[in-house]
Amino acid sequence: MIAPIIAPDEQPEPPPLHALQADLIAVLVAVSSGAPRVMTLEGGRALPSGPFELGHRSLQSGLRAWVERQTHHPLGYVEQLYTFADKDRGGEGGARTISISYLGLTREMSGGEGGWRSWYEYFPWEDHRAGVPPVIGGLVAPALAGWSAAAPSRAERDHRRQRAITAFGLDDQPWNEEMTLQRYELLYEAGLVPEAHRTATAADKTVPGTTMMGDHRRILATGVARLRAKIKYRPVVFELMPDTFTLLQLQRCVEALAGRTVHKQNFRRLMEQQELVEETGELTSEGIGRPAKLFRFRHAVLAERAFAGTKLPLARP
Repeated sequence: MIAPIIAPDEQPEPPPLHALQADLIAVLVAVSSGAPRVMTLEGGRALPSGPFELGHRSLQSGLRAWVERQTHHPLGYVEQLYTFADKDRGGEGGARTISISYLGLTREMSGGEGGWRSWYEYFPWEDHRAGVPPVIGGLVAPALAGWSAAAPSRAERDHRRQRAITAFGLDDQPWNEEMTLQRYELLYEAGLVPEAHRTATAADKTVPGTTMMGDHRRILATGVARLRAKIKYRPVVFELMPDTFTLLQLQRCVEALAGRTVHKQNFRRLMEQQELVEETGELTSEGIGRPAKLFRFRHAVLAERAFAGTKLPLARP
């Protein structure tokens, strides 16, 4: 068969060379001085991100390569969070951008290093270690009550009110530390965070918390929620600890991540029952008082059995 002749002006246009680009966004977490810290850029307004390049063997290896190059710290546990491919995520020259977010853990950082910031700067309503944060009763609850009352129908008003009660533990409902993302999205929908004002009418008041560019605070909330759930059934918390530590240091790390206190004796009993740690035979002094025993993570536990979860004894109000 003879191929049809196509006039020069009828030649099909070649596909664009860069019609699609992929960016990797890192929620990189460390714990320092009793605070869960996340690495940020742009004065705390952005999460680190870098391109997925042809030379990278895989998405995860690409993430590790540029994060470790920027921070000079090896990553421990890494997992994918979510992939964003909305049409409004445009790149240069009109290219379609896919943003793939990852949660990465690294060892304790020294205070003030680089762009490390406490994630409670972004979500001050999430830290319940000293009780219910005043911002919830003083601002969040009244603002959400007003948003619920402004709903166009009774059914919608009831629906909004119930969502607020469940998410923020109002009306004597229990606080669920894993609902970080749902709480942020509820505040966004109610117009109570500045990020929502880019596409919605500004509310009279917004809740405190450092804002971030684009949807980076939503991505951070996703990482916080994932890690809070993960520490209950995977020993990932040890990726954030030094090689040796005291049980009190381990407890403080768990509390910092969960935003809740734990029962000290129950926590120590749990560590012993699950054989997660072993003594090193060395002692250290934790300020005033008698020296404390040093422990290390017992890696053999991973090969001996499937990790069933820590069932952390979180203190309830």
